[in-house]
Amino acid sequence: MKLFREFIKYAGLNILGMVSIALYIFADTFFVAKALGSDGLAALNFSISVFPFISAVSLMLGIGGSSIYVINLSRGNIEKANRAFTSAIRMGMIFAFIIAFIGAVFSRQIASGLGASGHILEMAAIYIKYMMIFAPAYSLNHIVHSFVRSDNSPRLAMIAMVVSSISNVVLDYVFMFIFHWGIFGAVIATCLAPLISLAILVFHAFNQERQLSYIRSYKKYYDRSIISMGFPTFVTDLASAISLIVFNYVTLGLAGNIGVASYAVIANLAMVVTCIYTGLGRGVQPLSGREYALGNRKNLNKLISYALISSLVVTICIYTFSYLKAEYIVGFFNEEGNKDITLLAARGIRIYFIGFFFAGLNIGITELLVSMEESRSAFIVSLLRGVVLIIPAVIFLSSKFGIDGTWASYPVTEFLSFLLAGYLIYRRERKIKR
Repeated sequence: MKLFREFIKYAGLNILGMVSIALYIFADTFFVAKALGSDGLAALNFSISVFPFISAVSLMLGIGGSSIYVINLSRGNIEKANRAFTSAIRMGMIFAFIIAFIGAVFSRQIASGLGASGHILEMAAIYIKYMMIFAPAYSLNHIVHSFVRSDNSPRLAMIAMVVSSISNVVLDYVFMFIFHWGIFGAVIATCLAPLISLAILVFHAFNQERQLSYIRSYKKYYDRSIISMGFPTFVTDLASAISLIVFNYVTLGLAGNIGVASYAVIANLAMVVTCIYTGLGRGVQPLSGREYALGNRKNLNKLISYALISSLVVTICIYTFSYLKAEYIVGFFNEEGNKDITLLAARGIRIYFIGFFFAGLNIGITELLVSMEESRSAFIVSLLRGVVLIIPAVIFLSSKFGIDGTWASYPVTEFLSFLLAGYLIYRRERKIKR
């Protein structure tokens, strides 16, 4: 019963925090649609694919580093644990400042390369420029948040995410509807969110029970270990960027900017749902890492059961509501009342969202494998979901079944990945029993 209460605490708080992030993704899409219409949605969808890349590298360092931190802390190696934190921070800042420089100089070329053109190119370039300039804030926030959560402060981590997300929603409205800053207002509101979160996370320094600290001694060994442990997370998050780019090109070819705008609705709703699954998986990660480090297989198996059952229940609720209310949901983003967008997006939701039945399980299994130092297996699942299966599935199914085939490629990919993930878990259990 104690373990279940811990599961509810860690998973519940992290889901709440991730839902707050989903809220500001939703708010960005909603306010852009209201203020700038279908062109704004298209511009947002072309440019937002940059964000998962920044997030992927930062979370790779945060999740990988905090996994090493938890394992070493559980074994009493506090100095080794904090060296992982130091290494993650240093690598994150080097990466982020390089990204900031590239964004400041080459934002227009990046927007064009992602498929934007005409007046949509101008809006996309603005969004990409400031998103990349603020990369240091995003990177530091992701890394610090992961470690604070793992250092027995899931409540503070949740508060930081919730407050920053609510601030983003408020600033979206102020900048876009009071100041009339257009797409610039949307991106500035989004970029201020990680700074607000970091300001709250600083309070962890006053926690008397904290073990986390930045140390000057530095060993490159942890660089490789952090990347190895966090690489499956990197692939999972990078998959979002790859999917966005591929889907944008395919829908642009099949249905023009209306197709891209329709996919923007689906993609942003999918990000919201994925945040819930990610919150569940990453919320359990400190607990599963602890039980793994202590060699407690019984508790570890219980945590796996809790996570997978919770994921399935959430999916049933989400898909039922989305299937019944698809047109109603699309209406929130379709300010112009465009019938083509309503038709394409509503049908897309009913097909695309079938994939959530398997995506939630895949994300949960991946995070659990990482916490148990099974980074190779987690990497294989992530690579299949994010690159190996999704790209040929989109290209093949769209060529055979048009726009419906495009939407169907996601559930097909997640189902095949789930079969492999299930096999890897089964093989691991057999190996342990021997």
